[in-house]
Amino acid sequence: MRAPLPKVFISCAITGNLTKPEQSPHLPITPEQIANSALEAAEAGAAIAHIHVRDPGTGRPSMELSLYEEVVERIRAGNPELIINLTTGPGGRFVPSEQDPKVAGPGTTLMVPEERVAHVAALKPDICTLDLNTMNSGGEVVINTPGNVRRMARVIAEAGVRPEIELFDSGDIALMNDLIKDGTLQPKPLTSFVMGVRYGFQPSPETVLYARDLLPEGALFTAIGIGRSTFQSVALSYLAGGHVRVGLEDGVYIDHGVLAPSNAALVQKARRIVEDLGGEIATPQEARALIGLPARAAGAKRVA
Repeated sequence: MRAPLPKVFISCAITGNLTKPEQSPHLPITPEQIANSALEAAEAGAAIAHIHVRDPGTGRPSMELSLYEEVVERIRAGNPELIINLTTGPGGRFVPSEQDPKVAGPGTTLMVPEERVAHVAALKPDICTLDLNTMNSGGEVVINTPGNVRRMARVIAEAGVRPEIELFDSGDIALMNDLIKDGTLQPKPLTSFVMGVRYGFQPSPETVLYARDLLPEGALFTAIGIGRSTFQSVALSYLAGGHVRVGLEDGVYIDHGVLAPSNAALVQKARRIVEDLGGEIATPQEARALIGLPARAAGAKRVA
């Protein structure tokens, strides 16, 4: 039996890639809004801010380096201890055209692997995600071939950044174990199980325990619930010996039919769940020690 951890860190996924502005008026869009929301989440108890950026004019997902740079600068200026986790997920979707499935149709974002991690190489955050899933995702396909994953992992390692390995199904864990064996990834990885995305891991106690028991010794994990399973997954992850994540990327509701007013409110509820179950929340400094990061972020730029 694996007991809950003595200290649990909370990650907050601030805005995401798929949540639409039409779903919530509280979704952060501009770099200033995203950074301020991350800082508010930290005040509420989050140790990690997971960052996507968006086009300030349209609210749609973006990979623009200058937007990432502004967000990182603003967060570092407000809270140098907060752990910054930049996404590398965008750039992996393929939508076959109706006329010829070999040809990319509208909605395809597939790009060269090195382009997907260019902002990581430039900004050197504390952490970045590395998705291992190749899967049907709604009506689209996400493609992360082993070769492309290795190319992204190489850039991440050269930047001195700790990857968070996002796992969407058991085959992703098998791939991760192979990548550890061949030296692409380091032992004792930082991982997350993404549950509730059609058609991957579905949220349940059995899923969390099954995925956890496939991990290599010493791995850290967070079981993430998408949509209505968000807060159930907070409890499941904690009780199974993992850490927790919430945020407007994962779910826009704080209660049945009630929109979350902010990321901070979601963090406050997650913190309350963990503490009501007897857990303690790690500070950013404590989370750095748990993950194996430097005590303080070094070399970050600051905004005036």
